[in-house]
Amino acid sequence: MSWLRALKETARSGLTIERRRLEPLIAIRGAAGLALVIGISLVFFGPVVAASSAFGAFQAAIATFQRSWRPRPVLALVSGASLAVSTFLGYLTGSHLWLFLALLVLWTFLAGLAWAAGPTGGLIASSNVAIMLVTVTLPSSVANSAVHAAMILFGGVVQAGLIVLFPVRRWGAQRDALADALAAEADYARRLRHDPLAPFDPVPLMTARNAAAVTPWQARRRPPELRGSRGVAERIRPVLASLADPAMGVPPEGPERDRVRELLAAAGSVLDSAARAIRHGDPVKLSPSAVAALKTPDTGSLLEGPPRRAAERLDTLLSDVIETAEGEGTKDDQARAEQAAEALRAEGQEAPAAPHRHRPTLLRMVPVVARAMRAELRPGSPILRHAVRVAVVAAIGYLFGAALPFGHGYWAPMAAVMVMRPEFSQTYGRAVARFGGTIVGVSLATAIVQTATPAVKASAVLAVCCALLMYLLMRTGYVVGQACVSAYVVFLLGMAGDNWSQTVPERVVLTLVGGLLAMISYAVYPAWETPRLRGRLGDWLKAGGRYAAAVVGRYAEPAGPAQDDVRAALLDTREARVAWQEAVAAAQHEPVRNRGLSRSAADDAEHALAEFGRVTMLLEAHLPCGAATPVPEAGPLAEALRRSTERGAKEVRERRVPDWEEVREVLERWDARQGTVEGDTDPVVRSGAGLLLEALEEFSRGLDGAPVVNPPGRRAG
Repeated sequence: MSWLRALKETARSGLTIERRRLEPLIAIRGAAGLALVIGISLVFFGPVVAASSAFGAFQAAIATFQRSWRPRPVLALVSGASLAVSTFLGYLTGSHLWLFLALLVLWTFLAGLAWAAGPTGGLIASSNVAIMLVTVTLPSSVANSAVHAAMILFGGVVQAGLIVLFPVRRWGAQRDALADALAAEADYARRLRHDPLAPFDPVPLMTARNAAAVTPWQARRRPPELRGSRGVAERIRPVLASLADPAMGVPPEGPERDRVRELLAAAGSVLDSAARAIRHGDPVKLSPSAVAALKTPDTGSLLEGPPRRAAERLDTLLSDVIETAEGEGTKDDQARAEQAAEALRAEGQEAPAAPHRHRPTLLRMVPVVARAMRAELRPGSPILRHAVRVAVVAAIGYLFGAALPFGHGYWAPMAAVMVMRPEFSQTYGRAVARFGGTIVGVSLATAIVQTATPAVKASAVLAVCCALLMYLLMRTGYVVGQACVSAYVVFLLGMAGDNWSQTVPERVVLTLVGGLLAMISYAVYPAWETPRLRGRLGDWLKAGGRYAAAVVGRYAEPAGPAQDDVRAALLDTREARVAWQEAVAAAQHEPVRNRGLSRSAADDAEHALAEFGRVTMLLEAHLPCGAATPVPEAGPLAEALRRSTERGAKEVRERRVPDWEEVREVLERWDARQGTVEGDTDPVVRSGAGLLLEALEEFSRGLDGAPVVNPPGRRAG
């Protein structure tokens, strides 16, 4: 993609306004906390301290809107405390230009590295650095700066207190995540009725898994309906796919296929009912027709073998979903979890290690975040490049602002820090959106000021109204939120005594300077995803091979000790797949020429690996119980899959086409032995092994540029 087209695409994305579900009660609570802090500060300390405290309360409320599974009061406290510390240290060095620059570079570099801990930590750290550039200019002495820092912290405490006293949809984010996962499963079941090889996006399940991790404090307060449905939903997906796939025994047409379609429709209805109940905390309301379809005795007479086992297991799992969604049996959660674990182990499947996934407490997160940041201190790390970029741009922007004859030079580095992200399109899109939003917000605020000439209290009220609009509309688009923020800052600094006529041109020009510096820095010192696509694809292939090897290996030793290798390999495969998809999405708008992987080759390889993972999932759905007859040839096949995919991943990174001769030879020996030894062949695993090889060969043909032709009745999922 050319630079001109890339700039057009990113500008369009930055200026896009989306229709999103608004959360007025949460917005009102944040604005009420801001108004309370401003009012108290005005009464006891005056407008200048009120401006500082308002920034603290404003940023603390924004932190609670970030996508995080931690308690919202914790996010507000962390944001307020970190901004208070930044402000106090910044003021201590503010009178010495080079000392302040050193602190600014260190602070912004650490804020850039904070993206290693996740987008929530990166956003909070970057926002605190940007706001610190404003708040350090307000105090007039060391003692006064301590008061300002204390009031900034007070703003975070107030927002945290309001969240505790006036909760809005407590556990709402976790409820939505789990409900979205069940709804995705329901949609998958309905699509399988018409397309037995329909693809499934694992992102909702991954999101629900992240949401299910809780701290000890959260574990004691979690609603019962959030304590087990995710694990059941994870096990439903392969059962649905196995029931629908013709390769597992049900013909494409006929009474058996009609029965399968009825079961899939009923499963979709039940899962949708459970999703609605969990999302709103209501009782489960099931469709009588869906219940009748699941309980009818026709299933046993029409289906046999693997399809019948899948239908019976589906009925059991759906019953578990309903029971959990209704919150029944909460006093016996531990006993039920142990019984479920024993049942899974008897079937040769993984059992959860604990009744809930643990999330470290805030203090225990400090070494975890430190390790993640330290791991990015390596050549080629995109996070390290982002940290270097943002630190250099902040220093240059501050010097530029100080040199220009405007005053308030901090607006240039503040704009740069706020728009810079580790990824190209977000940085450029936000830079355009920030400049456009600044013009709109400053123009509207200026018109109001010139028309009404508000006093201090009126300016405070206008600032709170702008913050309310920001909280309400921030998810609709960055340009909308930036317009509200620009007006908010104008009113707030005007309340503190800024000259209105100077504020407008300074903010517009210096925002433009900061945005241009951010865009130039990415062009000079980029971190493109395009050259790393082959590495991401190799990682996915390697993870998928380990998953397939773990599943196939279980057929060789069904009586072996239960391990977590299959589950761990599945999670690694999902992470690798999502990393590949995110890299492709980021590379799509990069002004970088093709680096050895064309778009068609990337699409073909992605489809082949998705099919490889889907077939592995079908094999997982039919893992043998401990008393099943071992399949001796499954062991060599598992080793061949592991070695071949590891070698193939290396060849992909080196721009070579992988060869799967070792897997092919193992299957040929298997076929040669078939019939000479009785009872050593499971039709499910042998059929699945052939499909795994087909998917790997399609992967190589896609990379080689040859047309990928699927066998009749199959396509890449």
